[in-house]
Amino acid sequence: MDPSTRLRSLGMTISRSALPPYRPTALPPYRPTALPPYRPTAHLLKMLSDPIVALATPPGRSALAIVRLSGLGAFEVAARVVPALRLQPRVAQLATFAAADGSVIDRGLYTVFVAPHSYTGDDTVEFSCHGGLIAPARLLEALQAAGARPAVPGEFTRRAVLNGRLDLVQAEAVGDLIDASSAAQAGAALAQLDGNLSRRVADLRNALLDLQAVLGYEVDFPDEDDGPVPRSRIAADLAGVAGRIDRLIATAPAGERLREGALVVFAGRPNAGKSSLFNALLGNDRALVTEIPGTTRDAIEAPTSFLGWPVRLVDTAGLRESTDRVEQMGVEVSHRWLASADLILLCAESGRALELDESRRLEDARALLVRTKSDLSGHNGGRGIHVSVVTGAGLDSIRTEIAQRLFGDRIRLADIEPTLTRARHRDALAAARLALEEARPHLDAAGDIVLAAHHVRHAILALDELIGAVDLDEVLDRIFAGFCVGK
Repeated sequence: MDPSTRLRSLGMTISRSALPPYRPTALPPYRPTALPPYRPTAHLLKMLSDPIVALATPPGRSALAIVRLSGLGAFEVAARVVPALRLQPRVAQLATFAAADGSVIDRGLYTVFVAPHSYTGDDTVEFSCHGGLIAPARLLEALQAAGARPAVPGEFTRRAVLNGRLDLVQAEAVGDLIDASSAAQAGAALAQLDGNLSRRVADLRNALLDLQAVLGYEVDFPDEDDGPVPRSRIAADLAGVAGRIDRLIATAPAGERLREGALVVFAGRPNAGKSSLFNALLGNDRALVTEIPGTTRDAIEAPTSFLGWPVRLVDTAGLRESTDRVEQMGVEVSHRWLASADLILLCAESGRALELDESRRLEDARALLVRTKSDLSGHNGGRGIHVSVVTGAGLDSIRTEIAQRLFGDRIRLADIEPTLTRARHRDALAAARLALEEARPHLDAAGDIVLAAHHVRHAILALDELIGAVDLDEVLDRIFAGFCVGK
């Protein structure tokens, strides 16, 4: 697209009726929707083509097991195990699976997916056989003998990324969905898998490409009076993109907390009922409970969810001065947990006046006062949430208050807004934001427009790395190292 047409599409006008051909200086052509093509290195070419196979369901006793085969030549490999293989796409077909010596392995279903209409983007066959240890293992062995190699962790999803079926953010969402332990985590992963965050990042990238096109014109035609667009207008547009990035970065603490589970640490004096409350909120006896103060010597961590939102509860040693070396070590561990907590449940018995150190701890914005043993004192008024692990009174109130304090913003948004759930997302957007900040001074009248274009280009590259529109083997290795083999 020539500069005149490009600028008119942006609602801008220029003074000249004809312009020389637009030849940007070391700037890529503008592509409003398509991402730069991925060009794999020689190291990856083999991984992109050869047939791979893996068990896609957990091994062990089960009704069914699924074995996934994908890659160039997958149909030929499958035909050596299913002699009567029919390439009828997306239709489950009954067949006998046989080993190379002709012995029957099992009788089950297979489904053919013809490239590019498969999860990986390659030719794929999925076998459904009986579960257990023998049938799936023999089927895997037969497919490997027929020419497939065992897949490495995450290789199927990695191929989906390299073949353009998913971007990196969506690929990470696949892993998050598998690992989800609460409804909120699963919902956030599904939103990212659907492209919620990817679309927002693509919008930002396109906005920066628009800026780059305008800056490129001024770089190539410096003698134009004021350029086709005033620098003040360009600076305002850049500030708008920077503000949108800031709003995304602001979601990172809540998003990372959602993915990892919010850290809720119990604190208080010995025998204040911390361990009993810990057990009651979990619904099982994880912590040892006695009437002897100082029973808890080490921190005990357990995951759970409140109102569908993930939390990690940590029971800690009672906070007091002690000459017992072991107990004192437990107190030191407690302080370390308290320093990293998202929320502190300060436990104190109902009806008892707070000590000075307890009152000071409540000055921490992360602290929530919980009045324990309300069934013994009969006192349910005053500051804090009054609970009884014996009667169950107040337990639902604590769960609700914790969820509201830790995930209130996400509850109100109902997952409409995309959220950054990984440090990698935050770091990439922070790099883009820094690049835009470095570009801003060069948009002044006396600024260097070439340097402004250079910094905008760096911001685009940071977004490219986030969604995977770059040739970065190291990034791919890091992303898929934690995946299970069959995914």
